[in-house]
Amino acid sequence: MKLLKEIQSKAFKRAEKYEKEYLDQEQKLVELKQKALKEGSFYREPEPKLAFIIRIRGIVGVPPKPRKILQLLRLRRIYSGVFIRLNKSSLRMLHFIDPYVTWGYPDVETVRALIYKRGHARVNHQRKIIDSNEMIYDKLQKYDIVCMEDLVHEIYTVGKNFKHANSFLWAFKLKPPVGGFSTVKKSFVNKGEHGNREQYINTLVKKMI
Repeated sequence: MKLLKEIQSKAFKRAEKYEKEYLDQEQKLVELKQKALKEGSFYREPEPKLAFIIRIRGIVGVPPKPRKILQLLRLRRIYSGVFIRLNKSSLRMLHFIDPYVTWGYPDVETVRALIYKRGHARVNHQRKIIDSNEMIYDKLQKYDIVCMEDLVHEIYTVGKNFKHANSFLWAFKLKPPVGGFSTVKKSFVNKGEHGNREQYINTLVKKMI
């Protein structure tokens, strides 16, 4: 009981701290854009560090290399989704599987919605719904991740313990969007579905949660 109260207290304080952090980041971004506009220039936002990938095509006709990458990323089924850290290596993998997935840059609301509404944990190699902060505390306390908001923060900010937090999460099982996908064989930039849709991934995820 004492431990439960300590976890709840930490969770409440950290949720407040993170909310202030997210608001401060938004305000700083607005200020930098306004400053650039006044100076007659453009503000270039930092390169995204986080992506959310959704598999949108089945296994038929998938060559060996893309199939292996899809398995490596835990995208074994259609409509499964995972977070990845964006770097040179992961972008190269995305290049190979581009025709079979759609991906983009999730905002904090999308990360939170996925974890709270569709989040399952890997516990003893089994898929378990994340139904309490105690489950997170039990598996991730050594990385200073003790509650849902810690988990959201670590994923969204791609923190130093991102790898452990992301491994704790089972691949997300999403539902097909209402009306289905238009043309999965065409890229998003060509009025299709696959490939990078940047911030528009947030709109799609909302339809699939």
